[in-house]
Amino acid sequence: MSDDAELAAIREKRMQELQGMQGQQQKQEEMMQQQQQAINGLLNQVLDQQARARLNTIMVAKPEKGKQVESVIVQMATSGQIGGKLSENDLIGLVERVNAQTQKTTTVKFDRRRAALDDDDDW
Repeated sequence: MSDDAELAAIREKRMQELQGMQGQQQKQEEMMQQQQQAINGLLNQVLDQQARARLNTIMVAKPEKGKQVESVIVQMATSGQIGGKLSENDLIGLVERVNAQTQKTTTVKFDRRRAALDDDDDW
């Protein structure tokens, strides 16, 4: 009988731990949702309708690029660099600036040693 009591106590303790973890996850999710709502509200204030549509299209096509542009806009808005609403052309210029800063250069390396492994003496 004491084993059953110990087992029940262990189960109860574990359930409490799991419930605590779920509570923490819910709090984190709520905070993330609040932050996203604040960002969306700020973007709605700063961007006109066409620019907002363009940013949403970028977010769908390239989420990482969209997040970069979004963070730049939020940073500019919070620091007071944006006076009025940004138009679609302003957003395009901003996207081009972000692209120029994060442009990746690709290089192709050809390993000649591998090509030298093919031996024509076998023929």
